[in-house]
Amino acid sequence: MKGIFRQMNKMVLVLAATLLLAGCAGGPLTTREKGGGIGALGGAAVGGIIGSAVGHPAAGAAIGGGLGLGAGALVGDQLQGQENQHERQENEIRSNQSEIDRQRYELERLRRERGEY
Repeated sequence: MKGIFRQMNKMVLVLAATLLLAGCAGGPLTTREKGGGIGALGGAAVGGIIGSAVGHPAAGAAIGGGLGLGAGALVGDQLQGQENQHERQENEIRSNQSEIDRQRYELERLRRERGEY
C-alpha cells in the first residue's frame, strides 16, 4: 500500500513540476492555461484517489489528469472568451466617449462663434 502512495505522490509531483516549468516558460498564463492547469491537477488528484481504491492509482491519476486538463481548458477557454469580449466592449465605450467629448467641444465652439452664449 505504501508503494502505491509513493508512486501516486511521484506522479503528482512530476505533473506539478511540469506545469510549473511550462507556465514559467512564456510569460504570464492565460485564463485558458490556468483553467487547464487547475483541471489537470484536480483531475490527477481525484483520479489518483479513485484509482487507489481500485488498485491502480497511477492509471487513475493519469486518466483523471488528462480528463481534468481537457475540462479545465474548456472552462478556461470560455472564461477567456468572456474576458476578451469585455475588453472589446470597454474599448468601444472609451472610443464612443471620446467621440461624444469631441462633438460636445465642437458644439460649444460653434455656439460661441454664433454668440449663443
